[in-house]
Amino acid sequence: MQRYILFRCLYLIPVLLVVSILSFVIIELPPGDFLTSRIMALQQQGEKVTEEQVEMLRQRYGLDKPVVQRYVKWVSGLATGDLGRSLLYNRPVTSVIGERLLLTVAVSVCSILLTWLIAIPVGIYSATRQYSVLDYSFTFVGFIGLATPPFLIALLLMVVVHSVFDFTITGLFSEQYLSEPWSFAKFIDMLKHVWVPALIIGAAGTAGLIRVLRGCLLDELRKQYVITARAKGLGERRLVFKYPVRLAINPLLSTVGWMLPGVISGEVIVAIVLNMPTTGPMLFEALKNQDMYLAGSFIMILSVLTVIGTLISDLLLAWSDPRIRYE
Repeated sequence: MQRYILFRCLYLIPVLLVVSILSFVIIELPPGDFLTSRIMALQQQGEKVTEEQVEMLRQRYGLDKPVVQRYVKWVSGLATGDLGRSLLYNRPVTSVIGERLLLTVAVSVCSILLTWLIAIPVGIYSATRQYSVLDYSFTFVGFIGLATPPFLIALLLMVVVHSVFDFTITGLFSEQYLSEPWSFAKFIDMLKHVWVPALIIGAAGTAGLIRVLRGCLLDELRKQYVITARAKGLGERRLVFKYPVRLAINPLLSTVGWMLPGVISGEVIVAIVLNMPTTGPMLFEALKNQDMYLAGSFIMILSVLTVIGTLISDLLLAWSDPRIRYE
């Protein structure tokens, strides 16, 4: 296993190098740059920008240098933990991302836990009670969850809650805690608000995992070893949980690699609709304004987490299913 992990870690280097090049090139592909969008914003406010000012700003932001030189400077900084300086916020990228990272992780972890706590018991029940009334009910609700975009659920929930309870569910804090420093009262206030985005973000994922687990478990329950064990008088609960559930859960373990970057990025559109101070809207603004250092660093972080998450998924699969071997 140690040899396998070492190989995957060495494999990480060329993958991330290619990702860094592609991400930087894609950010540079649209016409103009960060300065173009900034000048347009100033002109919309009625300010006039001269050619001398444009050239001065271009030198200030380092946009007068070739793309290759900017890329080399950025990549060399990544090796030392320096993610560069955000052009949009005029601050180091690490501090810009860091101030929103805790809130993003809190929302995403709550969403993942909620998804698994609901999907696994419901999926097992639907498979072991196939064609029952609750099975049909869970299937109906699951299809609605899969077909409805999370941002639409957020909009509908906002309207319903405001109309019925006269309560606003946007944001992660009450108004009196927005500008306050962290305290126990502010943490409790966040817990009161975090369940709403966690429920909305986890809706589609919960519905999908229920369908996947139900289908996989039904396949396992029809196999010969289950029929033989049942004929020999093995208890139903022990029979289901000892082998079929353990094998049917493999698709869920394989998605852990996708969840890890999702913990950091969050659901961008839902975060924008609910006005949450997470990293998702910040990444959207960085891409929109062509803030190459902030957007590129964000993409690199997500890429690293994706590769690490995939490795974790492979190790979990090999641990849960003896038929899987390291190659």
